Amino acid sequence: MKVSKAQAAENRQGILDAAARLYRERGLTGVGVADITRDAGLTHGGLYRHFESKDALVREACARAFDWSIAPLDGHTPNANVADRIQSYLSPQHRDAPGSGCPAAALAVDAARAGPELSQVFAEGIERNIQRFAKLLADSAPAAPAAPGSAPAPQDADEAAVAAATQRARAMQVLATMVGGLVLARATAAAQPGLSEELLTTLQNQLIQWLETPPR
Repeated sequence: MKVSKAQAAENRQGILDAAARLYRERGLTGVGVADITRDAGLTHGGLYRHFESKDALVREACARAFDWSIAPLDGHTPNANVADRIQSYLSPQHRDAPGSGCPAAALAVDAARAGPELSQVFAEGIERNIQRFAKLLADSAPAAPAAPGSAPAPQDADEAAVAAATQRARAMQVLATMVGGLVLARATAAAQPGLSEELLTTLQNQLIQWLETPPR
């Protein structure tokens, strides 16, 4: 039975959504095509009407998964609460729900072993997140104290470039610490839940405290 273009597009999106979630839950090698199509409510053969290969599906599903990380940083407002974002990321709820969470924490090791094409998908997703988080940090960074009664001096091009590089470096440090901390918290949760909770809480506090210090 022939399906409409709208239904075909909906089926394709259902496959991508299912794959993005299952890959994050189980890893790239822990999910078969049958698992994905069953979750999407389609037949096994239906997948290859939408994707030329399983590798193509993996790449698109991983790119789709990065919408989770990017979306909260799009359309941000000045003075957004960075601390809330850190606490939400480094939380037991996020730790215990990898299928609906950050793809970098769930799949980075798999991507590193999967070859250059999937590595490129992750590089692009991570780069976008760095840029967005750097902008968020720049908007919410505490200002260096000014002399009483003086107005802030405008930045020249060199100063602006240095400031942008500083915020990019800080964004990398924060994101890498959050991802690494979440990975360790997940790895220890089953055997030593207290250690897992300690990792989350300690990194939350350390990152928030560090970001409250103006960059030099």
